[in-house]
Amino acid sequence: MQSLANFFPITAWLRAYDRVVLSRDLMAAVIVTIMLIPQSLAYALLAGVPAEVGLYASIVPLLAYAVFGTSRTLSVGPVAVASLMSAAALSEVAIQGTADYLVAAAILALLSGLFLTLMGLLRLGFLANFLSHPVISGFITASGILIALSQVRHVLGVDAHGDTLVELLSGLLENAAELNIATLVTGLAVIAFLYWSRSGAARLLRHLNVPAHTAGLLTKAAPVLGVVATIAAAVMFDFEARDVSLVGAVPAGLPSLHLPTIDWALIEALLPAAIMISIIGYVESVSVGKTLAAKRRQRIDMNQELVGLGMANIGSGFSGAFPVTGGFSRSVVNFDAGAETQMASVFTAVGIALASIFLTPFLYYLPKATLAATIIVAVLSLVDFSILKKTWQFSRSDFFAVLVTIVVTLLFGVEAGVTCGVAASIALFLFRTSKPHIAEVGLVEGTEHFRNIKRHRVLTVPEVLTIRVDESLMFSNAAFLEERVYEDLANNKQVRHVILMCSAINEIDWSALEVLEALNERLSELGITLHLSEVKGPVMDSLQRTGFLQHLTGKVYLTQFQAFNAARGAVAGN
Repeated sequence: MQSLANFFPITAWLRAYDRVVLSRDLMAAVIVTIMLIPQSLAYALLAGVPAEVGLYASIVPLLAYAVFGTSRTLSVGPVAVASLMSAAALSEVAIQGTADYLVAAAILALLSGLFLTLMGLLRLGFLANFLSHPVISGFITASGILIALSQVRHVLGVDAHGDTLVELLSGLLENAAELNIATLVTGLAVIAFLYWSRSGAARLLRHLNVPAHTAGLLTKAAPVLGVVATIAAAVMFDFEARDVSLVGAVPAGLPSLHLPTIDWALIEALLPAAIMISIIGYVESVSVGKTLAAKRRQRIDMNQELVGLGMANIGSGFSGAFPVTGGFSRSVVNFDAGAETQMASVFTAVGIALASIFLTPFLYYLPKATLAATIIVAVLSLVDFSILKKTWQFSRSDFFAVLVTIVVTLLFGVEAGVTCGVAASIALFLFRTSKPHIAEVGLVEGTEHFRNIKRHRVLTVPEVLTIRVDESLMFSNAAFLEERVYEDLANNKQVRHVILMCSAINEIDWSALEVLEALNERLSELGITLHLSEVKGPVMDSLQRTGFLQHLTGKVYLTQFQAFNAARGAVAGN
């Protein structure tokens, strides 16, 4: 029964569901639905699919995550970065606006869902930890710039395309003569209104004695007001006759659940992009889920989150939509609005379904400039160049990894940027593990503590070399330790005992064991005894399963203090 609850987290909270929780979830759902309608339409535009597909991506995925996800308040659906990455991948295999493009979008979502679900079932959630958060921040910053620039053409009313910074800028400059004034005024008005609403609207509402919390939530509905106002303006001033690009006819109804036509060549072409979208989406989603769960002293299961997001994407694929993930802004709104469980997402899905049935006729006159403005304002909040200053001050290696990721993403596109980000994260990990911090330590007099001789005034004995390794020993760094020992011996010809302080070593792999064996043998030839101290239990168990301890020239001591005193005593005795 417990395993069933683990795979279907909905059973954990559904048993205790009551009317009080129902009322809170329902209120949160109303607010999120109002926010999600323009977002869904906008991100459909960004992904290059018809407007109704954005609504479809906000129905079944929400229901699927509610059943399989472990976060009580995460809201799943279309997001900016995943939509941009989807557009970049789909444009390589199909022409936007064609049936093939829609089929490819559904297959991309299915592939993403299957990949995430498989990772969850294999309990591989830990792999996301190999992505450096500064690198991810750099990628999202560069993606935010590309997303905003890709939508400027809709605000200007020009036909310009591109996937990189250079292509987008040159396309806008080359087509600047086609500028449509009515479109520009509409887009700029919506951008100005949305920026004002973030602070000015809240102040106005508080001036009208609306509680601060309620005022904050109401300002999230500003995009809906922009949509309604520009639709009214489009009708009143006949935008269609003024060549303002409109959303046009949007079919009413719900998505038909079906498996898209399987094309193995298409699957092969989209699989790399699906994996990249899955990884970035999962990292973003889990970051949001963890943050919100911690605020209520709840927890999320990393592996089950893979399954939850995977099933959400599979549902999106069967809906004929595109990849989805947990969204930061709407999840925070969902949380702040008082959502207690994923039933709020179920109600939100119902609200979006009703909008798909009854509201779509009104979307005909919605200017694309309005949706573009919504995207621009939303994604510019993702742009954070302060990460460059922070990493420069803290870690130069992190700084260069972030800088390279940003530059590659801007100049070569999101796919190259993701690849570079993953490579940079792995390179940072390998670089740091290959050169662990190794310190010669000495005794702090009057205590039993040992500290770095370069940082503290400590007692040392010329004949005793004590080295502390602040990292597990593995194939990537064992040779570095060996070289350090030989270097120290070359600088001090008096050494007769080497003590390896193992307090920070959590693991020793086979390659490192072979290096230790060679080091022990080489030191023995030089008349130097090798000792170990403070070896952790699991490491000791591994060493005992080999013949290393039988051949060790010295001893294994429980504490560094005991090892130092024994070596010092042996030297004095001689």
